[in-house]
Amino acid sequence: MPASYAYLGPEGTFTEVALRTLPETATRELVPMVSVPAALDAVRGGEAEAAFVPIENSVEGGITTTLDELVAGEPLMIYREVLLSITFALLVRPGTKLSEIKTVTAHPAAQPQVRIWMKNNLPDVIWESAASNADGARLVQEGRYDAAFAGEFAAQRYGLEPLETGIHDAENAQTRFVLVGKPARPAAPTGADKTSVVVWQRDDHPGALLELLQEFAVRGVNLMLLQSRPTGEGIGNYCFAIDAEGHIADRRVGEALMGLKRRCPQVRFLGSYPRAEVDAGEVRAPGAGTSDGEFAAASDWLARCQDGRF
Repeated sequence: MPASYAYLGPEGTFTEVALRTLPETATRELVPMVSVPAALDAVRGGEAEAAFVPIENSVEGGITTTLDELVAGEPLMIYREVLLSITFALLVRPGTKLSEIKTVTAHPAAQPQVRIWMKNNLPDVIWESAASNADGARLVQEGRYDAAFAGEFAAQRYGLEPLETGIHDAENAQTRFVLVGKPARPAAPTGADKTSVVVWQRDDHPGALLELLQEFAVRGVNLMLLQSRPTGEGIGNYCFAIDAEGHIADRRVGEALMGLKRRCPQVRFLGSYPRAEVDAGEVRAPGAGTSDGEFAAASDWLARCQDGRF
């Protein structure tokens, strides 16, 4: 398999900056792709070992393009995640003044993060979406737009200058990125892990979603993300993307996933992987009755009862 990682390009995206924080990139060829689907398809087609793509931001939540691509098509698995703090610069061709800007572009996920700033500083400009923030910078370089919201680091790459920097509507805004590859055995638990799945309801009835959530709640598994996505099979038909604390090897998480599988016609496992910027000492201990030791003791007690050894 080629020793390469595909990522949402072109060069100069926040995705590339986040990807380069992974130590193994020093020995990989980094290949920019035109879109998230293209990056993931490179893995499915064997053209890349893994793909690195954005999946969630702290302002708008899940990146729907990525979620939908992971929900559909040949299964893929998440191996790593990276958190990156995000602030934007307004990039323009040299000499451009703020009063001269009539059109601006960036990735759609950027707009909610700069909406208030635009309202206060560029209230009459026309917004057009780009495939990525760096691609927006490239389009400004080509003269297609007057300005682009992108990382300040992209200015030199595209011959632009930052007219304004440090732009963000929300303090401490972050984007979560994931390294995605073909399915394999998950890495061993670290004590600070996350498990991602997608579930489809068997049918729509009162309390259906509650029944799914109870599989986690009764086992003391905390949820970190719950997002509904349309299945494409008509209005009202949804699947649910779920991130849960813990690893599939943890008894409480494994039993919760088995409970989901009993209730749901389809469950897609997206991986168990280390949580970004968290170590085991920062993870709260399992609640009473939900540790691996307590699950094992209960299982042993049941076996003894079945054998008449109680």
